[in-house]
Amino acid sequence: MNLLDTVLRCVATLVVFLVLPLVIGQTEHKVMAHMQGRLGPMYAGGFHGWAQLVADGVKFAQKEDIVPAGADRRVFQLAPAVSLLPYLFVLLAIPVGPDGFVGQAIDAGLFFVLAVMGVGVIGKLMAGWASANKFSLLGGLRTAAQLMSYELPLVLAAASVAMAAGTLSLPGIVDAWEWYWLPWQLIGAFVFFTAGLAELQRPPFDMPIADSEIIFGAYTEYTGLRFALFLLSEYVGILVVSALTAVLFLGGWHGPLPDQLGWLWMLLKTFALAFVVIWLRVTYPRLREDQLMRFAWTVLIPLALVQLALTGIIKVAIS
Repeated sequence: MNLLDTVLRCVATLVVFLVLPLVIGQTEHKVMAHMQGRLGPMYAGGFHGWAQLVADGVKFAQKEDIVPAGADRRVFQLAPAVSLLPYLFVLLAIPVGPDGFVGQAIDAGLFFVLAVMGVGVIGKLMAGWASANKFSLLGGLRTAAQLMSYELPLVLAAASVAMAAGTLSLPGIVDAWEWYWLPWQLIGAFVFFTAGLAELQRPPFDMPIADSEIIFGAYTEYTGLRFALFLLSEYVGILVVSALTAVLFLGGWHGPLPDQLGWLWMLLKTFALAFVVIWLRVTYPRLREDQLMRFAWTVLIPLALVQLALTGIIKVAIS
């Protein structure tokens, strides 16, 4: 791989990192407006509120940047970047199409993305601890507890796909994927996608930012662009979890389109899953903290173990 090719891949990944999450955010505005009859996002800019995203950006940019007097200033200021940047490195490893159409091919790509995704929680812990606010600290601790609980079913579900494909390489998993996998990997797909939502703290798993209990969790003291970076990390997370689900369980770029247009099929799958994330936010109420933890340990983890055992049995039977 020459230098120019490397630069182009990095630039393409950066464009995806900056543009597609904003598209998902704009889509969430519109989908929630239609589903809940919230007309506000339909006015900015005229036709269908096309400028709502611009208006939000201007609003965040104009807000005063405040650091609490008792906060640890350096840690407080660094936390949004620590929450956001791991997703950029994950996007580098997600294949979009065949023939090396990926930012950086990694032999153990699945291991890499699962490890790096867990780094984001450090940023939220930093935000909660450094804010000198009890509500923020409680939100950060809830985030850590939730991540530790849902990381296990997430990894177990991903391990079943790696076992079926016989590789940890994400392009290798897509190349090995067959449509007959879909029925016997459905349990794993459900576990992986649900655990991914919980790690993103998306409704109904948004107890760490429960505004009715702890104001806005670890983000309570943040304003302006720093607060916007936390929101951006959430939308990049939706993109990453949706893309990984498509790669692991839906065949990635495989579909009715030719492989040369596989990136388009991958994009359609990713945005379809992102729509499901938005739809779940509108549809289901927030779980209680005890319900959230019980769901991880008594439902998702046993299901992930069943999926892992089923995959092993089928692999032995096939071989």
